[in-house]
Amino acid sequence: MAFLSDTLSRVKPSPTIAVTTKAQELKAAGRDVIGLGAGEPDFDTPENIREAAKRAIDAGKTRYTAVDGIPELKKAICVKFLNENGLSYQPNQISVATGGKQILYNALMATCNPGDEVIIPAPYWVSYPDMVLLAGGTPVPVVATIETDFKLTPAQLEAAITPKTKWFIFNSPSNPTGAGYTRAELRALCDVLLRHPHVWIMSDDMYEHLVFDDFEFTTPAQIEPALYDRTLTCNGVSKSYAMTGWRIGYAGGPVHLIKAMSTIQSQSTSNPSSVSQYAALEALTGPQDFLAPNRKLFEGRRDLVVSMLNAAKGITCPKPEGAFYVYPDISGCIGKTSAAGTKITDDEVFATALLEETGVAVVFGAAFGLSPNFRVSYATANEVLHEACSRIQKFCADLT
Repeated sequence: MAFLSDTLSRVKPSPTIAVTTKAQELKAAGRDVIGLGAGEPDFDTPENIREAAKRAIDAGKTRYTAVDGIPELKKAICVKFLNENGLSYQPNQISVATGGKQILYNALMATCNPGDEVIIPAPYWVSYPDMVLLAGGTPVPVVATIETDFKLTPAQLEAAITPKTKWFIFNSPSNPTGAGYTRAELRALCDVLLRHPHVWIMSDDMYEHLVFDDFEFTTPAQIEPALYDRTLTCNGVSKSYAMTGWRIGYAGGPVHLIKAMSTIQSQSTSNPSSVSQYAALEALTGPQDFLAPNRKLFEGRRDLVVSMLNAAKGITCPKPEGAFYVYPDISGCIGKTSAAGTKITDDEVFATALLEETGVAVVFGAAFGLSPNFRVSYATANEVLHEACSRIQKFCADLT
């Protein structure tokens, strides 16, 4: 009799974590490695947030809290949604969890039955399909290619919806492409969703504050109020506030869904870290003046990486609207042979050879549902990015 659950056979470990782990192992072995796999800002959590956490510890706020968040944090999230997104929620419509990932997982676990379909635009964040599978649902990837700037068209969404569709997962700006949907593009998707009242919308807004140039962030329930009652608007403090390790995510949605998510959480992790919740409270209610300079810094990094990768032989790199990722196409590299003799048959082989021969760690595109591509996280210093892109340029130039 097999010891491990059949459920385990339906999922795989996160490829992004695997790449980061491999890069760390090579560094520990003395290799000169530049890791561009991890999706987290390279600067410290702002001081006021760190101090708030220290005060919480000193005040003894280290005990169990309400399962899905302290009242003060829920109220602050309500204010955030109203002021920044024009969405009105009450505290009983708010869920706080151990990171944005748990928010999505709780919602899927609370709603998916065998046979339920979840539409996931590809390229997608690596965890979406596996979380759907864990919840017993069926992921339905719909590929948005470089020709549409990695954005799903209304016709594609319409064609993917069936009577079995339970959720549509929407992520803008996107991980892994950085693609952001304009107000008009999102309006067109919302018009499709209005015609299918059985489809729920899970909007992953984690990169809301990381948008560039004159791009204006919007979220589905903000664009179309008629979708409010079947939309879960998800967010967190990880990316904007450089709080990836604090593990606080949150969402606003209908009371019955939030209550169901709380039930799932009560029998898994229970409450998120009490100290992290007080840090998140300060993040949302304290000074926001660092957001704009950080955004400008990431914008400059984006421009550097896009420029240098487009100068690499065989690579095409679109210019994204937000997040801190680019998703270059390597069609011009497929079928060629590296300087060390590796035949580049697909993007996974490309990424492996790039790491072994140059010490640059990226995540191969197949992990995100679209090949031949790779993802670069440019959440690191300019000089590091310049060196990494120079190595990529040389690697590509040496392909024969």
